[in-house]
Amino acid sequence: MMPAWTGRCPAATVALCAALALSACQRGADPVVPAGQAGYDAIAMPSGVMQTQRYTFQPGDILSVRVYDEPELSVEEIAVDNAGIVSLPLIGDVTARGLTASELARTVEAAYAAEYLRDPRVSVLVKKAQTRTIAVEGEVELPGVYPFAEGQTLLTALALARSPTEKAKLDEIMIFRMIDGQRMAGRFDALAIRGGRMPDVALLPGDTVVVGFSSSRAAFLDAVRALPVLGVFRPF
Repeated sequence: MMPAWTGRCPAATVALCAALALSACQRGADPVVPAGQAGYDAIAMPSGVMQTQRYTFQPGDILSVRVYDEPELSVEEIAVDNAGIVSLPLIGDVTARGLTASELARTVEAAYAAEYLRDPRVSVLVKKAQTRTIAVEGEVELPGVYPFAEGQTLLTALALARSPTEKAKLDEIMIFRMIDGQRMAGRFDALAIRGGRMPDVALLPGDTVVVGFSSSRAAFLDAVRALPVLGVFRPF
């Protein structure tokens, strides 16, 4: 006997078969963003610099600049302005953006030593730092901007965003990063990372993670969700 559901909803069956075929034969796009090891290399910091271990100043940070034995030149509290600059007594504007506390201290020492002081000693402290963030976009349940914490990785960022959606293309996850003023990007495979075949990616403040969209997966899910509505497998 022919099953009760056979022939009742050929359109739904055809749609499901088409979705399955598309899912099976879909070829990935040929994105210009490098993947595999090239992706890791693309967003690697130059010269082995580990910025996750070095706090660099950004606009809005509040600093204390102390010039030893020179109280009139010391500044208890000063903000890095929108241009990334602090203005100090006698020497005027000094670029702080992108520098660590020790690098800024050496810069200030050199400026005072050039015209005003012999062997100046300067210390710089962070009194209040701007909140550092990462962004997670694309096919995740809760896209948004999240506070950055030391040790964050691609997988922890996905967890913050409540994991990828059912339509996510997990082998096409992009990480965008500013390096020396240039926007760099790498493409990563979350399944390979979860399976231990590739290392997880350490994130830096300001990174943007974008989870890709799988059109074949979406078509398959749409077809499956339509089945109960269209009546396939409905009892006779």
